[in-house]
Amino acid sequence: MRGTQRPPGDKTMDRRQFVAAAAAVGAFGITRTAAAQASGNAFIFSGFPAGGMGDQVARPLAERLRGKYAANVLVEAKVGAGGRIAVEHVKRASPDGLTILQIPSSPMALYPNTYRKLTYDPLADFIPVTSTVTYTFVLTAGPGLPAEVRTLADFLKWAKANPKQASYGIPAAGSALHFTGMMLEKASGVPLQAVPYKGGAPLLADVLGGQIPVSISVLGEVLPHVRSGRLRALAVSSGQRSPFLPDVPTMAEQGFKDIAVQEWLGWFVPARTPAETVQRLNTLVREAMQAPEFVEALGRNGLQPLHQSPEEFARMVRADLQRWGPIVKATGFSAEE
Repeated sequence: MRGTQRPPGDKTMDRRQFVAAAAAVGAFGITRTAAAQASGNAFIFSGFPAGGMGDQVARPLAERLRGKYAANVLVEAKVGAGGRIAVEHVKRASPDGLTILQIPSSPMALYPNTYRKLTYDPLADFIPVTSTVTYTFVLTAGPGLPAEVRTLADFLKWAKANPKQASYGIPAAGSALHFTGMMLEKASGVPLQAVPYKGGAPLLADVLGGQIPVSISVLGEVLPHVRSGRLRALAVSSGQRSPFLPDVPTMAEQGFKDIAVQEWLGWFVPARTPAETVQRLNTLVREAMQAPEFVEALGRNGLQPLHQSPEEFARMVRADLQRWGPIVKATGFSAEE
Protein backbone atom coordinates (compact mmCIF):
# COMPACT_ATOMS: atom_id res chain seq x y z
CA MET A 1 0.00 0.00 0.00
CA ARG A 2 1.26 3.41 -0.92
CA GLY A 3 1.65 6.07 1.72
CA THR A 4 -0.54 9.15 1.66
CA GLN A 5 0.76 11.70 -0.83
CA ARG A 6 1.36 15.21 0.50
CA PRO A 7 0.42 18.20 -1.65
CA PRO A 8 3.35 20.06 -3.22
CA GLY A 9 4.87 22.54 -0.74
CA ASP A 10 3.58 20.71 2.36
CA LYS A 11 6.35 21.18 4.96
CA THR A 12 4.87 18.90 7.61
CA MET A 13 7.47 16.47 9.03
CA ASP A 14 6.64 12.84 9.56
CA ARG A 15 7.83 11.19 12.79
CA ARG A 16 10.95 9.63 11.23
CA GLN A 17 12.06 12.94 9.80
CA PHE A 18 11.54 14.65 13.16
CA VAL A 19 13.58 12.05 15.04
CA ALA A 20 16.38 12.26 12.46
CA ALA A 21 16.41 16.05 12.66
CA ALA A 22 16.46 16.02 16.47
CA ALA A 23 19.35 13.56 16.48
CA ALA A 24 21.25 15.76 14.07
CA VAL A 25 20.72 18.81 16.27
CA GLY A 26 21.84 16.86 19.34
CA ALA A 27 24.92 15.59 17.56
CA PHE A 28 25.70 19.13 16.44
CA GLY A 29 25.41 20.32 20.06
CA ILE A 30 27.81 17.64 21.28
CA THR A 31 30.20 18.30 18.42
CA ARG A 32 30.10 22.03 19.11
CA THR A 33 30.86 21.46 22.83
CA ALA A 34 33.76 19.16 22.02
CA ALA A 35 35.05 21.60 19.42
CA ALA A 36 34.94 24.45 21.93
CA GLN A 37 36.93 22.37 24.38
CA ALA A 38 39.43 21.30 21.74
CA SER A 39 40.14 24.90 20.73
CA GLY A 40 40.14 26.41 24.23
CA ASN A 41 42.07 26.20 27.48
CA ALA A 42 40.99 23.90 30.29
CA PHE A 43 42.05 24.66 33.86
CA ILE A 44 42.58 22.21 36.69
CA PHE A 45 42.25 24.14 39.96
CA SER A 46 43.90 22.73 43.04
CA GLY A 47 43.22 23.95 46.57
CA PHE A 48 46.78 23.48 47.79
CA PRO A 49 50.22 24.99 47.02
CA ALA A 50 52.15 24.09 43.90
CA GLY A 51 54.85 21.48 44.30
CA GLY A 52 52.88 19.24 46.64
CA MET A 53 51.17 15.92 46.21
CA GLY A 54 48.41 17.39 44.05
CA ASP A 55 50.91 18.58 41.48
CA GLN A 56 52.36 15.08 41.23
CA VAL A 57 48.99 13.98 39.89
CA ALA A 58 47.55 17.02 38.12
CA ARG A 59 50.53 18.09 36.03
CA PRO A 60 51.32 14.71 34.42
CA LEU A 61 47.62 14.23 33.66
CA ALA A 62 47.34 17.76 32.24
CA GLU A 63 50.25 17.02 29.92
CA ARG A 64 48.59 13.84 28.69
CA LEU A 65 45.21 15.57 28.17
CA ARG A 66 46.69 18.47 26.24
CA GLY A 67 45.56 18.39 22.62
CA LYS A 68 43.06 15.60 23.36
CA TYR A 69 40.63 17.16 25.78
CA ALA A 70 41.52 20.80 25.12
CA ALA A 71 44.14 22.72 23.20
CA ASN A 72 45.87 23.48 26.50
CA VAL A 73 45.28 22.02 29.94
CA LEU A 74 46.73 24.19 32.70
CA VAL A 75 47.10 23.62 36.44
CA GLU A 76 46.49 26.52 38.79
CA ALA A 77 46.51 26.68 42.60
CA LYS A 78 43.72 28.48 44.45
CA VAL A 79 45.18 28.20 47.92
CA GLY A 80 43.44 28.90 51.20
CA ALA A 81 40.74 27.89 53.69
CA GLY A 82 41.78 24.25 53.62
CA GLY A 83 40.94 23.91 49.93
CA ARG A 84 37.57 25.70 50.14
CA ILE A 85 38.66 28.66 48.00
CA ALA A 86 39.32 26.37 45.04
CA VAL A 87 36.04 24.55 45.63
CA GLU A 88 34.05 27.79 45.65
CA HIS A 89 35.88 29.08 42.56
CA VAL A 90 34.96 26.03 40.50
CA LYS A 91 31.39 26.04 41.84
CA ARG A 92 30.89 29.49 40.25
CA ALA A 93 32.47 28.53 36.92
CA SER A 94 30.63 27.94 33.66
CA PRO A 95 29.57 24.27 33.28
CA ASP A 96 31.39 23.87 29.98
CA GLY A 97 33.93 21.26 31.06
CA LEU A 98 36.83 23.69 30.89
CA THR A 99 37.02 24.30 34.66
CA ILE A 100 38.00 21.24 36.70
CA LEU A 101 38.47 20.88 40.45
CA GLN A 102 41.12 18.57 41.85
CA ILE A 103 40.57 18.13 45.56
CA PRO A 104 41.22 15.63 48.39
CA SER A 105 38.33 13.95 50.12
CA SER A 106 38.30 16.20 53.21
CA PRO A 107 36.71 19.33 51.62
CA MET A 108 34.05 17.22 49.92
CA ALA A 109 33.29 14.50 52.49
CA LEU A 110 34.58 15.73 55.86
CA TYR A 111 34.00 19.50 55.92
CA PRO A 112 30.22 19.18 55.41
CA ASN A 113 30.21 17.37 58.75
CA THR A 114 32.39 19.89 60.59
CA TYR A 115 31.35 23.35 59.33
CA ARG A 116 27.99 24.64 60.52
CA LYS A 117 27.74 26.85 57.45
CA LEU A 118 29.42 25.74 54.25
CA THR A 119 29.03 27.77 51.07
CA TYR A 120 28.85 24.72 48.80
CA ASP A 121 27.15 21.34 48.63
CA PRO A 122 29.53 18.64 47.34
CA LEU A 123 26.70 16.68 45.72
CA ALA A 124 24.37 19.44 44.50
CA ASP A 125 27.00 21.91 43.23
CA PHE A 126 29.37 19.46 41.52
CA ILE A 127 29.48 16.40 39.33
CA PRO A 128 32.12 13.81 40.32
CA VAL A 129 34.28 12.89 37.31
CA THR A 130 36.68 10.33 38.77
CA SER A 131 38.99 9.58 41.64
CA THR A 132 42.64 9.53 40.62
CA VAL A 133 44.68 8.23 43.58
CA THR A 134 44.37 7.04 47.16
CA TYR A 135 46.93 7.43 49.91
CA THR A 136 47.36 6.63 53.56
CA PHE A 137 48.61 8.58 56.55
CA VAL A 138 51.53 7.58 58.70
CA LEU A 139 52.44 8.31 62.32
CA THR A 140 56.14 9.15 62.24
CA ALA A 141 58.66 9.89 64.95
CA GLY A 142 61.72 12.07 64.67
CA PRO A 143 64.70 12.89 66.90
CA GLY A 144 62.37 14.61 69.37
CA LEU A 145 61.19 11.18 70.53
CA PRO A 146 63.51 8.73 72.35
CA ALA A 147 65.15 6.24 69.99
CA GLU A 148 63.70 3.26 71.85
CA VAL A 149 60.16 4.27 70.83
CA ARG A 150 59.59 2.00 67.82
CA THR A 151 55.87 1.11 67.87
CA LEU A 152 52.51 2.73 68.45
CA ALA A 153 52.29 1.08 71.87
CA ASP A 154 55.72 2.51 72.75
CA PHE A 155 54.57 5.99 71.75
CA LEU A 156 51.38 5.83 73.80
CA LYS A 157 53.30 4.57 76.83
CA TRP A 158 55.77 7.45 76.45
CA ALA A 159 52.94 9.97 75.93
CA LYS A 160 51.19 8.81 79.09
CA ALA A 161 54.41 9.21 81.07
CA ASN A 162 55.19 12.59 79.50
CA PRO A 163 51.85 14.41 79.18
CA LYS A 164 53.39 17.86 78.71
CA GLN A 165 55.34 16.64 75.66
CA ALA A 166 52.61 14.39 74.26
CA SER A 167 51.83 16.32 71.11
CA TYR A 168 51.55 15.42 67.44
CA GLY A 169 51.82 17.69 64.43
CA ILE A 170 49.25 17.81 61.63
CA PRO A 171 49.31 19.79 58.37
CA ALA A 172 45.92 21.41 59.06
CA ALA A 173 43.27 21.56 61.76
CA GLY A 174 40.00 19.80 60.95
CA SER A 175 41.58 17.60 58.29
CA ALA A 176 41.29 13.82 58.03
CA LEU A 177 44.80 13.64 59.54
CA HIS A 178 43.56 15.62 62.55
CA PHE A 179 40.60 13.28 62.99
CA THR A 180 42.93 10.28 62.79
CA GLY A 181 44.77 11.71 65.80
CA MET A 182 41.53 12.45 67.67
CA MET A 183 40.30 8.90 67.01
CA LEU A 184 43.58 7.52 68.38
CA GLU A 185 43.34 9.69 71.48
CA LYS A 186 39.75 8.64 72.16
CA ALA A 187 40.39 4.93 71.53
CA SER A 188 43.59 4.78 73.61
CA GLY A 189 42.46 7.00 76.46
CA VAL A 190 45.84 8.75 76.35
CA PRO A 191 45.61 12.58 76.17
CA LEU A 192 47.34 13.87 73.03
CA GLN A 193 47.69 17.48 71.92
CA ALA A 194 47.27 18.27 68.21
CA VAL A 195 49.55 21.00 66.85
CA PRO A 196 48.25 22.34 63.50
CA TYR A 197 50.71 23.63 60.89
CA LYS A 198 50.16 25.55 57.69
CA GLY A 199 50.93 22.63 55.41
CA GLY A 200 53.06 19.52 55.33
CA ALA A 201 56.39 21.22 54.55
CA PRO A 202 56.78 23.24 57.80
CA LEU A 203 55.52 20.24 59.79
CA LEU A 204 58.10 17.97 58.20
CA ALA A 205 60.87 20.46 58.98
CA ASP A 206 59.91 20.53 62.67
CA VAL A 207 59.66 16.75 62.99
CA LEU A 208 63.06 16.32 61.35
CA GLY A 209 64.47 19.04 63.60
CA GLY A 210 63.07 17.50 66.78
CA GLN A 211 60.82 20.49 67.61
CA ILE A 212 57.80 18.17 67.74
CA PRO A 213 58.05 14.46 68.62
CA VAL A 214 55.69 12.91 66.06
CA SER A 215 53.51 13.83 63.12
CA ILE A 216 50.53 12.38 61.33
CA SER A 217 51.41 13.05 57.72
CA VAL A 218 50.56 11.99 54.20
CA LEU A 219 52.76 8.98 53.50
CA GLY A 220 54.32 10.40 50.34
CA GLU A 221 55.59 13.48 52.18
CA VAL A 222 57.61 11.48 54.72
CA LEU A 223 58.39 8.34 52.69
CA PRO A 224 61.93 9.37 51.58
CA HIS A 225 62.87 10.21 55.18
CA VAL A 226 61.46 6.95 56.54
CA ARG A 227 63.41 5.01 53.94
CA SER A 228 66.60 6.91 54.77
CA GLY A 229 66.14 6.27 58.50
CA ARG A 230 65.77 9.93 59.50
CA LEU A 231 62.20 9.25 60.60
CA ARG A 232 60.60 6.16 62.16
CA ALA A 233 57.20 5.02 60.93
CA LEU A 234 55.19 3.77 63.91
CA ALA A 235 51.87 2.99 62.19
CA VAL A 236 49.86 3.60 59.04
CA SER A 237 46.22 4.68 59.17
CA SER A 238 44.80 2.55 56.36
CA GLY A 239 42.87 -0.66 56.81
CA GLN A 240 45.67 -2.66 55.18
CA ARG A 241 49.42 -2.22 55.22
CA SER A 242 50.82 0.10 52.62
CA PRO A 243 52.70 -1.56 49.75
CA PHE A 244 55.25 1.23 50.13
CA LEU A 245 55.92 0.41 53.80
CA PRO A 246 55.02 -3.28 54.07
CA ASP A 247 56.86 -3.74 57.37
CA VAL A 248 54.90 -1.01 59.16
CA PRO A 249 51.73 -2.31 60.85
CA THR A 250 48.38 -0.54 60.69
CA MET A 251 46.78 1.11 63.70
CA ALA A 252 44.12 -1.61 63.54
CA GLU A 253 46.77 -4.31 63.80
CA GLN A 254 48.14 -2.60 66.89
CA GLY A 255 44.89 -2.75 68.81
CA PHE A 256 42.73 0.03 67.32
CA LYS A 257 40.44 -1.89 64.99
CA ASP A 258 38.07 1.02 64.34
CA ILE A 259 40.77 3.29 62.92
CA ALA A 260 40.99 2.87 59.17
CA VAL A 261 41.49 6.15 57.34
CA GLN A 262 42.59 6.44 53.73
CA GLU A 263 42.11 9.57 51.66
CA TRP A 264 41.48 10.02 47.95
CA LEU A 265 42.17 12.73 45.41
CA GLY A 266 39.45 13.34 42.85
CA TRP A 267 38.25 15.49 39.97
CA PHE A 268 34.94 17.36 39.89
CA VAL A 269 33.24 19.76 37.46
CA PRO A 270 30.44 22.27 38.11
CA ALA A 271 26.85 21.04 38.26
CA ARG A 272 25.01 21.08 34.91
CA THR A 273 28.14 20.14 32.97
CA PRO A 274 26.86 17.94 30.11
CA ALA A 275 26.99 14.21 30.81
CA GLU A 276 28.84 13.50 27.57
CA THR A 277 31.56 15.97 28.60
CA VAL A 278 31.93 14.30 32.01
CA GLN A 279 32.21 10.87 30.39
CA ARG A 280 34.70 12.09 27.79
CA LEU A 281 36.95 13.58 30.49
CA ASN A 282 36.65 10.40 32.55
CA THR A 283 37.66 8.25 29.59
CA LEU A 284 40.66 10.40 28.72
CA VAL A 285 41.86 10.42 32.35
CA ARG A 286 41.59 6.62 32.45
CA GLU A 287 43.70 6.32 29.29
CA ALA A 288 46.29 8.76 30.67
CA MET A 289 46.52 6.89 33.98
CA GLN A 290 47.33 3.62 32.22
CA ALA A 291 50.76 4.90 31.14
CA PRO A 292 53.39 2.77 32.96
CA GLU A 293 55.63 5.77 33.63
CA PHE A 294 52.72 7.60 35.28
CA VAL A 295 51.95 4.65 37.58
CA GLU A 296 55.65 4.33 38.42
CA ALA A 297 55.88 8.03 39.29
CA LEU A 298 52.87 7.72 41.59
CA GLY A 299 54.52 4.82 43.40
CA ARG A 300 57.64 6.85 44.07
CA ASN A 301 55.43 9.31 45.92
CA GLY A 302 53.40 6.80 47.93
CA LEU A 303 50.28 7.15 45.78
CA GLN A 304 48.11 4.34 44.46
CA PRO A 305 46.10 4.91 41.25
CA LEU A 306 42.33 4.60 41.55
CA HIS A 307 40.25 5.37 38.48
CA GLN A 308 36.47 5.10 38.82
CA SER A 309 33.48 5.81 36.62
CA PRO A 310 31.53 8.97 37.48
CA GLU A 311 28.83 6.79 39.05
CA GLU A 312 31.29 4.79 41.15
CA PHE A 313 33.03 7.94 42.33
CA ALA A 314 29.73 9.59 43.26
CA ARG A 315 28.82 6.56 45.37
CA MET A 316 32.16 6.76 47.17
CA VAL A 317 31.69 10.48 47.93
CA ARG A 318 28.23 9.82 49.36
CA ALA A 319 29.50 6.89 51.44
CA ASP A 320 32.36 8.98 52.87
CA LEU A 321 29.97 11.81 53.73
CA GLN A 322 27.86 9.38 55.74
CA ARG A 323 30.85 7.63 57.33
CA TRP A 324 32.42 10.82 58.68
CA GLY A 325 29.20 12.05 60.30
CA PRO A 326 29.24 9.86 63.44
CA ILE A 327 33.03 10.10 63.72
CA VAL A 328 32.90 13.90 63.84
CA LYS A 329 29.97 13.83 66.25
CA ALA A 330 31.85 11.49 68.63
CA THR A 331 34.81 13.89 68.83
CA GLY A 332 32.67 16.97 69.44
CA PHE A 333 34.84 18.91 66.98
CA SER A 334 33.39 21.89 65.14
CA ALA A 335 35.36 23.92 62.62
CA GLU A 336 35.53 27.70 62.80
CA GLU A 337 34.17 29.78 59.94
